[in-house]
Amino acid sequence: MIVMIANAVGKGCTEAERAYIAGFLDADGAIMALIEKHREKRFGFRVRIIVKITQRDPKILQWFESKWRIGSVRKNRTTYDWILRDQKVISGFLTTILPYLKVKKKQAESVLKILETKILLRSDLVKIARLADSLSRFNVRSQNRRQNFASMI
Repeated sequence: MIVMIANAVGKGCTEAERAYIAGFLDADGAIMALIEKHREKRFGFRVRIIVKITQRDPKILQWFESKWRIGSVRKNRTTYDWILRDQKVISGFLTTILPYLKVKKKQAESVLKILETKILLRSDLVKIARLADSLSRFNVRSQNRRQNFASMI
């Protein structure tokens, strides 16, 4: 049985396929939020969300890319990454797999809050920066190289 979803991301994927990819994200994935300087933005910064899944063998990542029709597969030194950078795509992707996430559910919820927040005031940007900072608490590997985006702003 194919369960259709409202947005185009994951359209045509079964519930099992959505749970399957959520498991990969939980185990071998990363959900990152960066606040970068950007002179064309109103307050001089932009929010950048990146989602990636890493594997030694690219075949499953290539299947994700073709099945979901989003992201791209890139080779690192010894591994491959399926990377999502488009903010609207990431929002749709995380919303679609959120019910199936276990380990990274709180991270995904934080990222969805970041993506939903309109930056109208500097305080909105600071709020988003604090959410971005909070994501590193969940990532064991990023705790030692954590950036304090809120103080940067």
